[in-house]
This record gives sequence, C-alpha cells and structure tokens, in this order.
Amino acid sequence: MLRVAADSPGIDSAAATIRSGGLVIIPTDTLYGIAVDPCRADAVARVFALKERSTTSALPLVAADLAQIERSLGALPPIGGCLAAAFWPGPLTMLMEAPPTLVPEVTGGTGLIGVRVPAHEVTRALCRACDRPLTATSANLSGEPPTDDPDAVDQRLRLHVDLLLDAGRTPGGPPSSIVDVTGLAPRLVRAGAIAWEEIRRCVEHSQSERRWSV
Repeated sequence: MLRVAADSPGIDSAAATIRSGGLVIIPTDTLYGIAVDPCRADAVARVFALKERSTTSALPLVAADLAQIERSLGALPPIGGCLAAAFWPGPLTMLMEAPPTLVPEVTGGTGLIGVRVPAHEVTRALCRACDRPLTATSANLSGEPPTDDPDAVDQRLRLHVDLLLDAGRTPGGPPSSIVDVTGLAPRLVRAGAIAWEEIRRCVEHSQSERRWSV
C-alpha cells in the first residue's frame, strides 16, 4: 500500500488510483473511509470482499458539492434541497433515487443511494479531481470499529488497498445522520451528528416560507 500526504500531488495520485479502479483510504469530516468509483463494478466488488460486507448493505457516497451531485446522480427532491442548503457541507447523508449509472450493489438492492457533501476540504478536493461522487464506507472490516487515525487502520485492510491518503487525525465523533428525502416528508433512517429535531425544524420552516410566498 502506498501512503501519501493529503496535499495536491497526493490528491492527484489518489484520484488517478481511483480512476484506474483502485481502492483508496481517505479522510472525511468524521472518520476514515474507503473510496472507489461507484460506477466501476470491479472496484465495488473489491470493497465488499475486503470489508467482508454483505451486498445488502449499501455503500454511502460523498461529493464535492451539490452541483456535482446533480450532474452525477440527479436533482434532489425539494426537501433535500432545503436540507442541503442548511447542513452541507456537513454530516448529513440524504437518501435519493439512484441513477442506472451506479453499480447496483452500491444501493444494497434498495434502488436508493445515500450521499453527502462532507465538511472536509481534502475529501471534496478528491471528488473534484475524480469528477464524480465516491464511496466513503468506513475503513474497517464489518463488525470492527471504524477509526479517525490513519495509523490505526487495520493491517488486513492495508494489505489490500492501493493507497492511503493521509490527512492526520480526522474530527471523529458521531456518524452522519441519514435521512430519506424521497417521500413527502423526511424520514430518519439513522440518528447521528445532526439532531433529528433540528432537521425537522429546518423542513417545517422551509415549508412555512413556501406557503406564505404563494
């Protein structure tokens, strides 16, 4: 495994590795994750095999910004747009309909994909360099604890990934909150860094504003 600093040459090297189908351990605004191109079946299969992860478990995505999500995955529903304006960049993952360009296993068989714009410049820069959202499933074997420390990444992962993009310790803390925005109202899928009440208040405020503007 090659280990590179999270500077411009390191990000370029990581992007080249991902574009060629490789697996890269990357920093995020919470923990370290495994990034691959979600449109490459060979790379996605390697992630599931390496993590010993069931293919019924979806792989979350991270993106450079909302514009990249709209180009690559499609437009967010109105509720999603409201939440993106309030909480991105940040630890809020939203479930949306997955486009056919994604490897089906990325959705865990649900037809939905979870994506967020993380509050970590290195992660966003890497997505920009790859010109698409990337997977960011935690850098650990299934059932083992994730890590915020690049030095603590499991040796079994190190033997099989192609590159580690080292940005030092990440902020850690709770995982991102996951919210399904495909329905008429948001639905909490996983509690996390952003309180559910805060998310609900944001949506209610946005809906109230739209009613008064009609």
